[in-house]
Order: sequence, then structure tokens, then C-alpha cells
Amino acid sequence: MSGPFRLNVGGLIDRTRVLRFAFDKQSLTGFGGDTLASALLGAGVRVVGRSLKFHRPRGILTAGIEEPNALLTVGAGARAEPSVRATVQPLFEGLIASSQNCWPSVKFDVGRLNDFFHPLFPAGFYNKTFIWPSWHVFEGTIRRIAGLGVAPSGPDPDRYEWRNAHCDVLVIGGGPAGMLTAYLAGRSGARVILIERDDKLGASLNGTRDALDTTALRDVLPELAAVPSVRVILRTTAVGSYDHNLITAVESASPDDATVRYRQRWWRIRAKRIVLACGAIEQPLAFPYNDRPGIMLAGAVSHYLNRYAVAAGRRVIIATNNDSAYRAAVDLRSAGIEVPCLLDTRANTDERLIDEAKAAGITVYRRAHIVSTEGASEIRSLEFVSEGRSSRPTRVNCDAVGMSGGWNPTSHLYCQAGGRLAWDPFHSCLVPDGRLKSIHATGANVAQFDLASALDHARTTARTVVESLDMRFHDDAQWLSGVVSKRVLGICQTGDLGYLAAEKRDRTWLDFQHDVTVSDIDLAVRENLLSVEHVKRYTTVGMSVDQGKTSNLNALAVLAERTGRAIPEVGTTTFRPMFTPVTLGTIAGGRNGRFYRPSRLLPAHREHMSLGAHLEDYGSWLRAACYPRQQELPGAAIEREVGAVRSGVGIFDASPLGKFLVRGPDAAEFLNRIYATRVDDLKPGRVRYGLMLNERGIVIDDGVCARLSANELWVNTTGSGASRIGAWLDEWLQGEWPNLQVVVTDVTSAYATINLAGPRARDVLSLLPSDIDVSREAFPHMHARQGHLCGVPCRILRVSFTGELSYEISVPADYGVGLWERLMAEGERFGITPFGVESVLVMRTEKGYLHVGADTDGTTVPADIGFGLVTSRKPGDFVGRRSLDLPENVRADRMHLVGLKCVGPSDAFVAGAHLLDAARTQVAQETAGYLTSAVASPSVGGHVGLGLLKNGRARMGETLHIFESGRQTTAQVVSTAHYDPAGKHLHA
Repeated sequence: MSGPFRLNVGGLIDRTRVLRFAFDKQSLTGFGGDTLASALLGAGVRVVGRSLKFHRPRGILTAGIEEPNALLTVGAGARAEPSVRATVQPLFEGLIASSQNCWPSVKFDVGRLNDFFHPLFPAGFYNKTFIWPSWHVFEGTIRRIAGLGVAPSGPDPDRYEWRNAHCDVLVIGGGPAGMLTAYLAGRSGARVILIERDDKLGASLNGTRDALDTTALRDVLPELAAVPSVRVILRTTAVGSYDHNLITAVESASPDDATVRYRQRWWRIRAKRIVLACGAIEQPLAFPYNDRPGIMLAGAVSHYLNRYAVAAGRRVIIATNNDSAYRAAVDLRSAGIEVPCLLDTRANTDERLIDEAKAAGITVYRRAHIVSTEGASEIRSLEFVSEGRSSRPTRVNCDAVGMSGGWNPTSHLYCQAGGRLAWDPFHSCLVPDGRLKSIHATGANVAQFDLASALDHARTTARTVVESLDMRFHDDAQWLSGVVSKRVLGICQTGDLGYLAAEKRDRTWLDFQHDVTVSDIDLAVRENLLSVEHVKRYTTVGMSVDQGKTSNLNALAVLAERTGRAIPEVGTTTFRPMFTPVTLGTIAGGRNGRFYRPSRLLPAHREHMSLGAHLEDYGSWLRAACYPRQQELPGAAIEREVGAVRSGVGIFDASPLGKFLVRGPDAAEFLNRIYATRVDDLKPGRVRYGLMLNERGIVIDDGVCARLSANELWVNTTGSGASRIGAWLDEWLQGEWPNLQVVVTDVTSAYATINLAGPRARDVLSLLPSDIDVSREAFPHMHARQGHLCGVPCRILRVSFTGELSYEISVPADYGVGLWERLMAEGERFGITPFGVESVLVMRTEKGYLHVGADTDGTTVPADIGFGLVTSRKPGDFVGRRSLDLPENVRADRMHLVGLKCVGPSDAFVAGAHLLDAARTQVAQETAGYLTSAVASPSVGGHVGLGLLKNGRARMGETLHIFESGRQTTAQVVSTAHYDPAGKHLHA
């Protein structure tokens, strides 16, 4: 034995493997196959935690994911995980667990003083108490005592993984109904994934005392495993259900498997059909002081007994309003545990159940209600009244109570998918209404609590699912029949909740963790809160850790009784992901450190590294800022690269440039609505610069658009905005103009783009074999050509962001390295020089080219940057057009983009510096604008830049003060084009 409540025989545990663990620094032992909860119960540990508000002692209530009390911190240091449900935590050698929400210990907690003053802390007291004099007076104290457990402060040393999967049928739940559905769907040819939270299939069958059940189960498992199209994933809990049949699930690694390198795995599973076979959750009975340690769900008492050979107590009383608890009582007696009585709240109970209980030596009381319990840190006795007995309560000594208030299907995932619940009056529970076409529920999930009925329903569900996939259903009527034949007891009609409406409502718990009682619902109703959602938030019933699993049904029943309504009229609360708590590490997966936002590498990344590239992050891409040579500083390298491009030829990797193919009969019309500049009159082979605006008329991106043919256009966007603009184009196309015959394809990563710039660019390009004539006459500025270069299909745009003769060459990404190497080799005789992003930014500032996001902000409209006339003359409508006429967007004092030339010291001439009117000498004056771009120009000489200045176009030639961090200088307002304003170099 590993403790005073561990039985000498029975269970599915491995008694040959003794596991040592610690709870609150107390050394204990358990067996292989135990959970932390079963090991604690076996060791005689009753108090495992404290409630949130009153700090009342809490013991283990359930045996599954619905556990509201046994929330422990597992692990230590950086591996500590707070609020772990002990009922689902597998026991392993060296496990360290500690209680939460208590001080100085779980056995003696000074916070219990709150309980003695509980009338002062009713539901919603915090909303009224902490208003005066200010919330901030109480905030510090409340934050220190709030929460469950303490999050670890160190970096998480564990590894997490992500997995994606697709299937025809996803079955959630590995009980009898789930196994049968998966088996039949798989035998019919469907690709099936079956996920089960436990480490073995069988669910409720693993907790039965009938040995024939487990024997039959072991016999059928190999048959399920033999179906090749069925994949079983154990230790996996579905936690979220989303649109388009997306299910998220968390798989936990086995603590005994040293070969597994991950702690948890996050699954995203998309299925054509989903079958929910998640079973049902037993509900507590509501009676005075029903929260004492030792009071458990009857199903949990039976589960711990049969699966783990752990007795909930030596003298156990069963209280129920349905048939299922009779099995628990008989199981206890069969194990030699004293069951002095069974209390049934119903008047009419199947006589066969009563006869079986009496045959086991159990006295059954009908119409019996518990009126009180006694015990300090755990239950010692209870009092009840029953039909045909004295009006005075009868007192019975006990050290455990197994209560059953009926069963409620686990319907969270169904509701998360948009489904609704219907009221089943016979079983007094909420079941899925069956209206979702691609999500089906079966077994106990639809209140088929009898095993034979559950399997019949699963077979029907499997047929429906298979036939909806246009497959031929293959029925195997014999499968699982051996299990069915040995299960005769199900759950018949459920009676009332078991509480006496007039007595001790403030000591009758509904939510055990949040200390919500029946009287809290009463108070909410008196406060005129009749909506179930309002009552939930006012009382906190079913929030946080519970999510309504054990508290929701009873709370609905009390609210219905208090307001004179039926439960269907009351309705249900909204269930949201996550169904069970999920660690942030699991959701993040491997996306941490350098993988948090992985840098995208250029196709020719290795070539850039070999050239000594100084790499920096630009958007999501790791790119060369410049290429310093030996002992060369970045500033000197940039100046050298700019000079090489201006006088000879340079080569630049522009692969991150956003690239989209827009095709279809309505392609030009679509882009004409997207761009603020005209596209519909663009001729094939021509390129045009354009602006994109949002609905408020604000500039959000720019770039060039090339018409390749009548129905095909090539769109360039900024590199950092490619994914954003791609999603934006899809949104307009699918959400607003679905009638347009257009397909937008993001080919940003599919093509490598090399920019060849400088006066000798044509000379270099002419040396490569090509069927494209690159002469000045055949290929002018702002034109596009398609053809082959070195035998590789390519697109070449003659556009420039440097102000020089330039060719933008795009080839399939796999040929990017080869193109780079060939251009470098052919350009060697012309002194070809690689140049980086910073050099490009210097040249574009010299030329006065706009950089959206740097030279614009969240208020910039086309008129501010000189495109007011262009957009006003454009015929037809486009995104943002109406907003351009708003009074705010046509103010006379709006900020315009202007050029600025530094005429004083350059130390304050930096991007972001304020522009101040020279006529005003006070530093505290209102800003007239700010400097958006500033560079030391090797081409122009001196420092030049761009800026947004109030009424800037009317202020050419003025001198302004530049102010930045206490430093000042002066600058002159000039044209934006500092270099080659006539554009002679572009058209060379």
C-alpha cells in the first residue's frame, strides 16, 4: 500500500513501480498509472487547497478536467506551472506539488477570517466597496492577493511544438461511443483522427468495477488499431472550436517517455466532419455545507475506487437524484467499504436498483435531503430528512460523501462552434440541438447515458457522417458487443437538485472555487439582474477555472426557481475557448527567442554574407544595410556605395519587394478601384506609379503597377507592407466586390528581384543573353517587358528608386542566386558594386522619393504629398475618395511634404526633429511640422531631407529652425528633388 486509503488489490495501476513525490514538502508515494489526485487521496490527504474569496478548505471533488478545487502548482523554479488540476496530472517520479491561495499553509490559512465575516462579502461587493475614495487606494492590496498561484519568473526551459492536421472525420473522445464512431468511419474509408484526453482509450469503462468490461475493452482495442485510416492521439484535450471546422487541442507528453523532446504540443486540426463524443460531467448536489473536504462526486468516488484502488473514505454515504450513484454504492460495498445509507431525492426509483443496493447491505432512503454537514477540515457527519421518518433530521457519521446531481453533456465545443443547447426534461440536462450540419454529437454528449443506447446512437452517427462524405457505410454490428452485454445500468430520470429552498442558502455552494452560493443568486435577482449573463458576471459563478462545468446547471436551476421561470427560458451562458486552461508556452510553441519572429532570408543570402554584408532586420526580412570593406565604417561604406551607383553601376537585392499578380477580365477595374491613381487606361507594357488609400483617405502604401497584358497586371508594394496589403486586397475582393472576375496571387516569395542601377546598368545587362531589347529606344523608363534572361523566364521593369537608370529584374526564386552571380561576373569590368538598403534610402531621399511610413503618418492624404490634382481628376470611384473631401482633409494649414536643406550645424538635423518657424524664437512654440527623412548626401553635398510642414508648398525658400533634444540648427525649405530634378539620369 502507498497510503491508508489505498486498497491492497484492484485498479489499473502498476504496483511494481513505486513513485516518490512531494506535496507541500511532505514526502509521499504512489504507483505507476496514478494521477496526482489519486495518489493524494490514497495517502490520506484531504485538504489540497483553499477557495478564492472565503479561503475555506477544499478537497478533491472530481476525477477529471472539471475539477474546481484541487488546483496545485506543479514543479519548481522556471518549470513551475500554477493551477494544474491534480485530477489530470499524471504522477511521475520526483513530482513536486504545492498548494495555492493560502498562507502560511493550506491547513491553517489566516485568510479564513474572511469566512467568519462572510455576510460582509456578498456577490458584487467589490463593485460597490472599492469606489470610494478611489479604486487606486485598494488596487495594490487587491492585486497582491488576487489570482490563483504565482507565475514563474524565469525563462521556460521546456520545449513546445505545433502540429497541423487534416482529416475527413475528427472524433473527440475515446469512450465507447467515440471508439465505435471512429472504427466504423475508418472501416468505411474515411480518414479519421480520434483524440482522447486520457492515456488510454475507454473513458468511463476504465473506471468500472466490472472486470468483464475491461477485458472486452482490451479485446477490441487491437481491432481499432488495425484500421489503417484511423489515427489515435492520446493525452490530448480539445480546447477550442472555431469557424470552418477548426479544432485546437493540446497534447501532453508522457512523463515516463524519456525519448519525447517536447512538453506539450499544440494541434490545429481541420476536419470535414466533427463528432463530439466528449461524454458528460456529473453535477454536484446543492445542500448546506456541501463544500467540505471529503464530499465528492459519486462518479469520482467510483472512478478512484475502480481505476486506482483508492477509497474515498472508510465510511461513505451516497446522495443522489439519479440512478448512476447506485453503481458507486454497490462498488464500494464490493470493495469492503462501509456504506451506511444511500439518500435518493426521488420518490419513484427503479425497484431493481433498490433491491440490488439492499442485497449489498445498503439502506436506501427515498425523498431524502441532506440538511447539514459537520466537520472542521473534513466531513465527519451529516444530517438528512427523508420520507416516512421523523421530521427531525437524522444524523449519520461518515468520513466521505459521494453526491450525484445528475449528468450534463460536455457541450462547450459545440457552443463555441455556434451551436445552441436544448433542454432535456427527462434527464434534466442541456444537450446540443443538432442544428450544426458538420458537427455531430453522440453518446453521453446527447444524453444517451445507457451504454447500449450510446453505442446505437454512435452507429447511427457514424452512418450519417460517412454518407454525408459521399462514402459507402460499412457496418460491423459485432464490434464492441462484448462490452455492451456486460453493462446493464444506465441513468434514468433525474430528480431535483436536492437542496431545501428555504434553509441556509448562504452556505449552499454552487461554485466551489469562487465561493458562489445560492444566496448570491438570490441577491442578483433582488438587484434586478435577470439575464443569465448578467448574473454570471455579478456573482462570478462559472467563471475562470470552472467555466460552468460543475456550477452552471445548478446555477441555472436556482435562477429559474428564483425568477419563476423554466430553465429553457433562463437560457445558458456563452462558452468561449479555452475549454481547459492552456499554458502560454503551448500556444507560443517554438516561437520564442530568435524564432519569435523569424527573419526571412533572401534567396542570395549566402552571397551577401560572403560579400561582408552588414545585416539588419527590415520588416520581416534580414537584409544588407550596406557592405563594409575591411576596417570600413558603415557610414563610409554607404557613401562609397552611393558614389558607385551615381557614377557607374550598382546591384541591389530587392527580393522582399511586394509582388502580386492580378489576373482576370476585371483585373484593371479592380485595381482602378484600389489605387487613387488611374489604372484602367494603362496600356500593356507600361508602368505607372500609384498610391493606395484606406477608407479615411489616408495613404497606406505606394508602388508601381505594370500592365503585362489586357487581363494581367503586376503590382509592386513596399516590402514591409506586402502581407498586409495582400490581406487588404483579398478583403475588398471577397467582402465588397465578389462579383469581379479577378484572382490576386501573392508571388512575393516566389520571385527573386535584382535591381541593377547606375549609368552603366544597360551595359551590364546587355552582356547577358536575352530575347528582350534593353536599348533606350526599345525599353524606355516606366515600361515593362517579359521574356527570358540567360534562358530563364523573367520580368523586367524599368523603374527607379535611386534616381538613376535602373532595371528591376524578377526571376523565379530558385534562379535568384544564379542571376546575382552572373550580373556580378559580367559587371566586374564596370566596377559593379553591391549596395544595401541604407544606401538606397540615401539616394531616394536625395531624389525626393516618398517612403510611405517614414514620410507619411496616420493623417497624410494624397494632397499633402503633391497628388491632390492627380486624385481629383481621376474619373470614377476608388477606396478613400469620399473621405478626401472631408473638412479635415482640405484644411489650408495641412502639413505638406517639402524638401529641407540644412544650412546650419548638422547635429540636430535628424529624422523626427521638430520644425519651428524662424520668426518665433521661443523653443516652446507650437511645432510647424517635423523632419521625416534626413541624410548626409554625398551626391548633393551637405545634409538634406524631407519633412512635413504646415502649408509647406507656399513656404518655399523660407528658413526654419530645427529642434531636437535640446539642440538647434536651421534649414531652408526647398523642392523635394535635391538631385537631378529634371530626371535626366532616369531617362538615360
